[in-house]
Amino acid sequence: MTSRAIPDQSFGATHRWGRRSVAASVVAAVAAVVALPSTTHAAQLKLPDTTYTYTVINQDLSAALQEFGSNLNIKVNVSQEVRSRIQGRLPDLPPLAFLNRLAALYNLEWYYDGQVLHVTSARESQSRLLVPGPVPFERLASTLAAFDVADERYAVRPAPNTQLVLVTGPPRFVALVEQTLNGLIAEEQARPKPAEARVGPPPSPRETFLTVFRGSQTTIFRNGRLEATFGSNESSDASSGREQSGGRDGDPNTPSRHDNSR
Repeated sequence: MTSRAIPDQSFGATHRWGRRSVAASVVAAVAAVVALPSTTHAAQLKLPDTTYTYTVINQDLSAALQEFGSNLNIKVNVSQEVRSRIQGRLPDLPPLAFLNRLAALYNLEWYYDGQVLHVTSARESQSRLLVPGPVPFERLASTLAAFDVADERYAVRPAPNTQLVLVTGPPRFVALVEQTLNGLIAEEQARPKPAEARVGPPPSPRETFLTVFRGSQTTIFRNGRLEATFGSNESSDASSGREQSGGRDGDPNTPSRHDNSR
């Protein structure tokens, strides 16, 4: 005989929600033990509050989880490391409590990313140190919460006495945290950087030179000021010689400026 899952016969040949007659106190007591508050999850896994009735006889755990998702219209990704088999009857529980019950019995971890319910073995849990670079931890934490990535069951915290961030949890959770951090780092690096403050004295203004040619005379101006004059000595010497030999205006009878000065 092939082992298979058998749905509760009181609900026909298919899995159903029901058992509303189950005592509320019993349901509340079981849920309090095995269910986690919905606020501890990342993207909220919205499941009915009614009980999930599922009778199993020696069924593969992975197949039971896949059928659980099929009944709830949720995509389920079960790791290949989930290899146990379910034997015996499981109690009638709300779906979230049912999922947590399987996780507790078979050492599983589950994480819902808003699209897919990922179920892995606890042996696959990862711990990774991330380098936040220019991103403050507070910004990373607030972004993870805003994107419904954060999950209080799994750790994201600054490593003591370092500039690193420690993340621990199932592979899908760790991957989403790392992708979020990489996106924040890329965004920070793409921001325009303010002009760096100058160190030391300001640079000297650029010098300007102007050369003026006037006849045989060349005059050079530097930054608007006279720098040098060339070619005027020859004409000045000739004029001085005329004054010395012939006096003023070339008249030999007129004393020269040189003679008057004596």
